[in-house]
Amino acid sequence: MKRLYYATFNSLRGIRDGFATESALRDEAVLFVVAVLLGFWVAPSARWYLALIGVLLFLLAVEFLNTAIEKLADHVTLEQNNDIRRIKDFGSAAVFCALCLTGLIWLAALAVRLGLF
Repeated sequence: MKRLYYATFNSLRGIRDGFATESALRDEAVLFVVAVLLGFWVAPSARWYLALIGVLLFLLAVEFLNTAIEKLADHVTLEQNNDIRRIKDFGSAAVFCALCLTGLIWLAALAVRLGLF
């Protein structure tokens, strides 16, 4: 039980620190709050609503991982390094893919809601 407490504490501290220091995470947090409310109108059913919120949580998770990679890479060296740049670009590409997936799922839900599917 103590282990679960510390794991939860560490996770919440990471969320707090991420939102406090990273503008991309803050932007996505605002998007998440707006989407939780907007999702009630967009989602054609409870299952769709879960998918809409779930994909946003997935996007936040990928953004946190990308932030961790970037912070670790900066900790290794602040000098220009082609390998570090590529590593950061890979993380950014992962965020881009998650954003595309999020957009597709939200557009599909909207299309179903509007009777286009």
